[in-house]
Amino acid sequence: MELEIVKGKYQDVIDLAKMKNCKLHNVHIEGEKLLIRADAPNEDVKNALWSCAKEIDPVFADLWLDVNIDSSLPAPVETKTYTVVAGDSLWKIAANHLGNGALYPEIIKANPGKLVDDKSVIHPGDVLVIPNL
Repeated sequence: MELEIVKGKYQDVIDLAKMKNCKLHNVHIEGEKLLIRADAPNEDVKNALWSCAKEIDPVFADLWLDVNIDSSLPAPVETKTYTVVAGDSLWKIAANHLGNGALYPEIIKANPGKLVDDKSVIHPGDVLVIPNL
């Protein structure tokens, strides 16, 4: 079995592991299966990885997923997204979603590719990450 083909099939599991602060130890073909060996920060993340893999292939015919818990890993920070509408400002978005307009710098920090500082311009249709504080 070719690594790139089966790795592509399970890329969502690999991406989820990275997004959820897992430590990936192995991603390679072992025998006839793709081995993904990782440490997850908690049981919820471990279960999320298994659920993601099950959605791709319920019988795991070509996957060996070995996930252990390492509570020393930082738990992932859950976020949500918000689509900017006309009349929005970072202050207004922070007030509505974080409970205090003065927390708008947290939105800036959560969007490093889009926002630089409090002078950054937002436009209707922009999708911003809203941190869960």
